[in-house]
Formats: sequence, C-alpha cells, structure tokens
Amino acid sequence: MTSGQRSIIHVDMDAFYASVEQRDRPELRGLPVVVAGLGPRGVVSTCSYEARRFGIRSAMPTAQARRLCPDAVYLWPDIARYEEVSDQVFAVFHEATPLVEGLSLDEAFLDVTASQRLLGSVEAIGRRVKEAIRERTQLNASVGMGPNKLLAKLASEMSKPDGFHRITAEGAAAELAPLPVGRLWTVGKVTEQALHRLGIRTVGELAASDTARLASALGRQVEALQALARGEDDRCVEPEQAEQSIGAEHTFDVDVADLALAEGWLLRHCERISARARQRGLEGRTITVKLREPPFITHTRQAQLRAPSASASELYELARGLLNGWWRLQRRPRLRLLGVSLSGFAVEKQADLFDVGQERRAADEVQDRINSRFGSGSLIRAGVLKTQRQD
Repeated sequence: MTSGQRSIIHVDMDAFYASVEQRDRPELRGLPVVVAGLGPRGVVSTCSYEARRFGIRSAMPTAQARRLCPDAVYLWPDIARYEEVSDQVFAVFHEATPLVEGLSLDEAFLDVTASQRLLGSVEAIGRRVKEAIRERTQLNASVGMGPNKLLAKLASEMSKPDGFHRITAEGAAAELAPLPVGRLWTVGKVTEQALHRLGIRTVGELAASDTARLASALGRQVEALQALARGEDDRCVEPEQAEQSIGAEHTFDVDVADLALAEGWLLRHCERISARARQRGLEGRTITVKLREPPFITHTRQAQLRAPSASASELYELARGLLNGWWRLQRRPRLRLLGVSLSGFAVEKQADLFDVGQERRAADEVQDRINSRFGSGSLIRAGVLKTQRQD
C-alpha cells in the first residue's frame, strides 16, 4: 500500500431479500423469485438472478413484472427477518473495522486502512469478510476493493454476482475507460443525456474531453465529473451515526376506511419498531404518526411520552390517540398509507423494581425471545390479527 493511500472495501449482498427467501425455503432455489408489494400499487423490492433474466428489476411496478414473468414466485417482503440477517452481516463488518458506513440493510463501505496492520492486506480482509458472511448466513456477497469509495463500489458492481475484485489506483484508468458514463457516481439521466449529445458515451471519453467544451454544456460540475472519470474520489467513509428515529409504514392496496383495521396496522407497526429499539438498547420519547389520504395528501401528528420507552403497549397507546384524533376531524376518513416512528432516544435504563410499566416490558421481552427462537411474527398481539388478512 502506498503511503497515504486508503484501502476501502464495498460489500453488496447479492439479491438480498430474494436470497434470504431462497435460503429459508429450499424449494425456491433455482426459481425466479420476486419480493414485492403484491397489490395494484406494489413495486418490486428485489428479485433473484433467475428473475432478472426476464427483465425484472428493482423499483419496477409489480404488475409489469407479472407481465414479464407470470410464472415467477411473488412474495411479500419480510423486513423484520431481513433486518435480523442484516445484523449478522454488519457484525462481520465491525469485526474488520470500526469505520463502517451502512448504505442500506445489505450494502456498506468499510475503511480498512488501519486494520491491515493486524489483519493483513486489503484482499485478505476482503476475503475474510466474504467468507465470514457466507459461513454465518449461507448467503453470497460481492466484495469490491479500491483506494477510494468510487473504485471500491465499481469493483463490486463489475464482479457481481458472488464477486471479488480489486481496482488499484494504477489500474483505474484502464478499468474505467470502457464503462458507460452513467456508471459514474453523480451522473444521472439528465447529465448522461447531455454527455451523449456531446458524443461522450464512455468514462474514458469523458476523462479525455476538453474541459472548456464540457463546461459550456454542463457548467461548474465538469471538473468534479472529470476527476471521477480519472478514478479520483476524496469522500471519506463516514461511520454509522446514532439512529435518529425508528419507523415502520405500510401503503394499502385498497384505501382503508375502517378505524379498527387502521388501529390494527398501527399496533403492528408499534410492535415492529419497539422490538427494533430494544434490540439496539434504545428508548424513545417522541411518537410521530404519518397519515396519507388519497390521492397523495400527507399529514403527521406528534406527541411525547411521559418518559422514554421501548414498550409496544406504551407506544401504541399514544399513537392510537393521535390516529383517533385525526380520524374524528375528517368528514370521510380514508388512508392510503399509515406509518409510525419513534425518536428522541435515550440509552435504555436499568429496570426499576417499582416501575408500573415493568409488566408491559416483561411481556415485550417474552415476545422477543419467542420470535427470536421460532421466527419473526411467531407471537403477535391479538389486535394485529386483522391486518394479516390484508397481506
């Protein structure tokens, strides 16, 4: 490693949600699997590589995916289960370095510059991370390595699926030159089309183009774009910050006009976010309820708990009051989306033997243990049952 040069690893799990489903249900292996919202407003979250052969992609409307591959297996996302697997994956990252920047449940940057003194070369660390993920989760990850975030991410993308590739500073120009300009970070559709109008279609052509000519079409961003085209990127890996909020929401396939059903969904959300808060040792004071009525009008209602809490019952009691208050003021209440979030966190305190909320927290802990042992959703409150008919 050259003095002063960083060593960055980018890890991206392969078709994460679909791969978890195929791992847990062996009968789905080798089949096109699409994880998506299954109603008329649904979109694809992710799909297996078998499904991608039919042209299905993330963010595609589910209805379009069904037209492309009607015989695929279509499944609702099980976010709670994916979060559990994600926690295992991120535990591997933190064993390699404290400098971990999570981008999503299944993707992160790792700065392993200092770790090499203890763990070996960047390739050795990348291999270690990849093998540990496979051993603990039975899932494949694509690992890219480079002297900066741009090159590390491109390395993982270029080697998918189940990839392992390093782009060095010395070899960056040759590897980047044939790539489409749209592969560069910050180059969106508008910029890509502007470059195409100038006859520039590859990264190599962008790097070699006259700066003054480009500036007339693209303005002040030209120098930054050409630096990226040369493989230069000075962004640092930003370690994970403390969570500001934990939330859950659901978009309904059919607008909800039944208050009892809306309350059931609210309870379901409160169970999910309270479990996630307890897993992280957090208690929050602020409850925010998000209400979207058709066609696309969004309202929020917020209130404070008397004391920080991660109890599903306490969260739901306050959230339910906010929902009911909004509902009573509407002439014809209907919901397209309902969500709830917890914020204003404090570190979870030691239990008080005389705390009247201790019984509620004990019930939550029992629920956590059962769901941890037998799978997410094995034990739920009765009020949530009515929402399962909507799944």
